[in-house]
Amino acid sequence: MTVGNGVPSAGPLTEVTGSSAVEPDRQGLLLAELVGFMTKDTPSVQHVLDLTAPHLTEIAGLTAATVYELDSETGMMSATARLGEPGRRDQLVAGKVFRTPAGGKPVVNGEQMAIRLRIGGQTVGVLLLTGTALAELRDDTVSTLALHLATTLQGLFAEKQRQFVAHTSSTIQDLFEKGMSAGNVEAAAELLAHSCATAFRTEYAGLHLVDGEGRIRYVYGVGLPAESNRQVFDNMVGKLANDSALWRAAAESGEPLLFADTKAAKVLPGGFIEVAGVQSFIAVPLISGSGPVGLVLCGDASGAREWSSRDRILAQQLSVEGALIMDSARMREAAQMHVEELTHQAFHDSLTGLPNRKYLLDRGEQAVEIAIATGTRLGLLLLDLNGFKQVNDTIGHHAGDVLLQLVAKRLDSVIRRPDMVARLGGDEFSVLITTNPDERSAVAVGERICERLKDPFQIDGREIRIGASIGVAMFPSHATEFGILMKDADASMYQAKRSGGGVYLTPPR
Repeated sequence: MTVGNGVPSAGPLTEVTGSSAVEPDRQGLLLAELVGFMTKDTPSVQHVLDLTAPHLTEIAGLTAATVYELDSETGMMSATARLGEPGRRDQLVAGKVFRTPAGGKPVVNGEQMAIRLRIGGQTVGVLLLTGTALAELRDDTVSTLALHLATTLQGLFAEKQRQFVAHTSSTIQDLFEKGMSAGNVEAAAELLAHSCATAFRTEYAGLHLVDGEGRIRYVYGVGLPAESNRQVFDNMVGKLANDSALWRAAAESGEPLLFADTKAAKVLPGGFIEVAGVQSFIAVPLISGSGPVGLVLCGDASGAREWSSRDRILAQQLSVEGALIMDSARMREAAQMHVEELTHQAFHDSLTGLPNRKYLLDRGEQAVEIAIATGTRLGLLLLDLNGFKQVNDTIGHHAGDVLLQLVAKRLDSVIRRPDMVARLGGDEFSVLITTNPDERSAVAVGERICERLKDPFQIDGREIRIGASIGVAMFPSHATEFGILMKDADASMYQAKRSGGGVYLTPPR
C-alpha cells in the first residue's frame, strides 16, 4: 500500500546521463519544501509526515511510516503520528535503534528503517520507515528529515509541558482554595474526587476513606449514576480496606499506581472499578501523618489509556495536596466539635443535659422579641421539687443526682416541641412555652407535670415519691420583659409551695 503520490511541478533538476532531459532532484526538492514549510508554519508531527509522504513514496517506495515520541521519564515510546498500516513488530524494530550509538546510522531491518530523532544532544523520538527502496535515501535527506521531526517533537513537548504546568497549577490552586473551606472530612473528600476527575480528564472518579481500624467508612463516586453509587457504597462500606490488593499496594508504597489495563490490577469485587466498568485507571493514595486514610481512583470505561510521566507527576502532587486538605478538614472538624462541646457545656447542665439558666435567659429574650413582633403569648413555668431534700438527707447525694436525672427525662417527655425544659440549679426547673398559650393551656401543662412527677421513681432498688410546686407567669399579661416574667413565675412558685404544692397562677396586674 502506498501512502502518497503526486509529483511537484518545480524543484532542483538533475541531468540524466546520455540524454538532454533533466529530472527533478526529488530528495533536494523534499529538503527545500521541508525548510520552506517549517519556516512559515508551526506544524504537527503528522503535518511533517504528510508533507514528506509523496516524496518518500517516489524516492524509497514508502508504504508506511510512524513517529514514536519518547518519554524521557519512563523510557516508553508512544506513536504520535502515523501513515499507512502499522506492523505487528514496528515498535520492536524501532526500539533497536537504542542499541546503537546516539550518533550512529539508522538501523535497517529488511524493508524497515529506524531513525533516532535527536536535538540538542537529547533523543526525543524514533522515526520508523517501511518501504521497498529505503537504500535510495541519501544521508543528508535522512538527517534533515530527522532534524525537522525532532524539532517539531521538541516544540510540541515544550507546549505540552507549558499546558501541563498551567493545568496542574490551576487544578492544585482550585483544590486548595475549595478544600481549605471544607467543613468536614467527607466534604473535603468529595471536592478531592471531583478535582482528580477534572485533573486527569477521566470519565469517572471514586474515593473511599478508612477509619482507625482500617475499615472503609465512606465512599463517594463522580460520574456514576445514583443507583451505581449506592451499589458501590453498600458493597464497600464496613469492609476491611486490606481485603483489596490494590489498597495494600498503594498504602504500602505511598505512591500513585497507574494501570493502562485494569486486568493487570487486583481490584475489590463490587468496588468502584468493577461497577463503573473502568478499563484503565490511576490510584492516588491519601497518606496523612497518622498513616493511610483513603484512596482516589480515576479512570475511563470507554477505552484503554496509556498514562504518561506527566500523569504520574500530577498524581503525586494530588496525593500530597489531597492528604493535606484531608488533614486540614479533620482538624477543622475536630475544632468545630470542640467549640460545639464547649458551647454545649456553657449552655447546658452537666448533670441532666438540659439547657441551663443562661440558655433559658437567652432563649427567653429571643422568644419575647418574636412574641412582640407577632403579637403572640408566652408562658413560663418555674417548678421546685417537693421532698427532694429528704432524699438527699436520707439516701444520699448520689440518689439525689439520679433523681434529678430521672425528673429531667420525665419533664422532657411531657412537653411538646418547640417548648423547652431547663434546669436552673438545685431542684429547680423551668418550662418555656412558646406556642402562643393562653392561661388555661399553660396551667394545664403544669398540671400534667405534677401528675407525671407523682409516679414513683426506682433508685437503687428503692421506691421514691416526690411532688412539685409550680408557678406560672404569662407574657404579656404579667410582664413584657423576660427578667420580670421570671420573677413573677418565681413568686407564683413560692405561693404554690406555701399552699402545699401544685400549680399556681398569679392573677394579672
